[in-house]
Amino acid sequence: MNANKLFLISIPIISAGLLLGCQDMAANSAPKPSAQCPGNNSQFSIEFLKTNNQGERYSKGINHVILFNPKSAELDFKVNVGLAHKIYAKDSRGNFRKEFIPKQFGQLIADENSKLNGKSPIAAINADYIDTVNKPQGLNISRGVEYSGAFKNKRSSFGISGGNPRERRATIDTGRRGANSLNYNLVGGNGRFYSQGKFKDICKALGEFACKGATNRSMAAITSKGYVILLVNDAKANSSLEISANNKELLPSQFDDVLEGIARNNCLGRIQEGILFDGGMSPGLYYNKKIYLENFGPIGSAFLIYKK
Repeated sequence: MNANKLFLISIPIISAGLLLGCQDMAANSAPKPSAQCPGNNSQFSIEFLKTNNQGERYSKGINHVILFNPKSAELDFKVNVGLAHKIYAKDSRGNFRKEFIPKQFGQLIADENSKLNGKSPIAAINADYIDTVNKPQGLNISRGVEYSGAFKNKRSSFGISGGNPRERRATIDTGRRGANSLNYNLVGGNGRFYSQGKFKDICKALGEFACKGATNRSMAAITSKGYVILLVNDAKANSSLEISANNKELLPSQFDDVLEGIARNNCLGRIQEGILFDGGMSPGLYYNKKIYLENFGPIGSAFLIYKK
């Protein structure tokens, strides 16, 4: 075979090799669907991520997000409140003791009452307000035991039902739920800004300070597929941030884009329900042994997540 023919045959062989190599590189560098789209992974349990205000993953995002699947058999849940004694302790008459004392977010996720079956929580978010005598104001129920306040039937609450993990549900509603199993773990909150899939601007109900004076926020949202989004938006967070027009603190009337973006980008379905937690001076978020945010005023309750 002459040199010209050998050269012509070599070209397609080399090109094919380069093409295969590029395909391998592309395949290896492409994000794995289960990691980038947890809503399509039947084994998904919990994940922490950060996003910008369009709900896009961003390592310097201001939105600190915990996604979790309430039906995951790997997870369990509990509510903690500020008590001067062991949670679920009873008095001499057999009534649950409710001697409330002020506790900050860091205390509620680390004291003896934060343990479940001897384990510390893997994740937590602040929830309810306290009144002038340090009692939670809203509806707070920890594994079936109620620690509630005067507004338990007026303000919305977020919770995870009890029972078999495959049957667990996340709910956001006002007052106790109709089915008793839904009243297993509930935390009181603030305004409900998504209801039955529709976003509502609740600034008129919250007042001037809540909508203009305090922009840092914590919240919970539930999607049409039953997943939960816990989110804190606060420029004081203990992580790398890069503030910009698309990555900044938001007013309560501006969280539809970020939540809908998170749900869409992670295949979680559509946002169905959403609730704000204790106001702009109290957001707290904890994940995997790191407190990403803690404000130093006492709070009424914290919602805790555990890995079994």
